[in-house]
Amino acid sequence: MTLTTIILLVLALYMVQLFLQETSRFGFDLWGIMGNRDNQPEMSVVAGRLDRAKNNMLESLPMFLGLALLALVKGDDTSRVAHAATIFLIARIVYVPAYVSGIPVLRSLVWLAGVASLVMMALPLI
Repeated sequence: MTLTTIILLVLALYMVQLFLQETSRFGFDLWGIMGNRDNQPEMSVVAGRLDRAKNNMLESLPMFLGLALLALVKGDDTSRVAHAATIFLIARIVYVPAYVSGIPVLRSLVWLAGVASLVMMALPLI
């Protein structure tokens, strides 16, 4: 997989997380989702976890995009960065169900794998 493809997949994952978070809060109340959201319903436990998982992705996304784009601009062999970016993508995919499941140790281990992959992305750029 190319680094560009991985970047697009990570961005797609973020969009999926946005969708999951909003639909878990509103259910399938189309009018609630499309409305102005002045009176939002209380979040269920799952909706709260999906919201926090989405916020965590939002926190790591700038670093991922910065490292990935630096690798593309640098123009050297991006295979090591692409490999690390693939690990990041997989970790972020696994992170959502790990967080929603409520298994704290699992969530933390998957998060650490994502952070480690960011370090792995940075090392070839130095």
